[in-house]
Amino acid sequence: MVVGTLKIQFYLAENRSLKGKRKVVKSMIGRVKSRFNVAIGEVGANDKWQTIELGVSAVGNDRRFVDESLAHTLDFLESLYLAQLVDSQMEIFNV
Repeated sequence: MVVGTLKIQFYLAENRSLKGKRKVVKSMIGRVKSRFNVAIGEVGANDKWQTIELGVSAVGNDRRFVDESLAHTLDFLESLYLAQLVDSQMEIFNV
């Protein structure tokens, strides 16, 4: 079994409230869930209204499949232009 994790950090330059941040996060998560077969959720910076930290995970039996799945998810989130991508960290390991 191959498990892949992806931690992504975004910056919301013009956001002024947690309510605005939640709207963007909910949109990102909903779009990814409807398009990709991955698990996604907000994993950090819950009280910072200009920072979004998302965690994405994928499981499969082929390392290349898991890597491509996470890479496509990252590219898709960046192409939404809802927030500026600051950092991403991907890790893939065999269990």
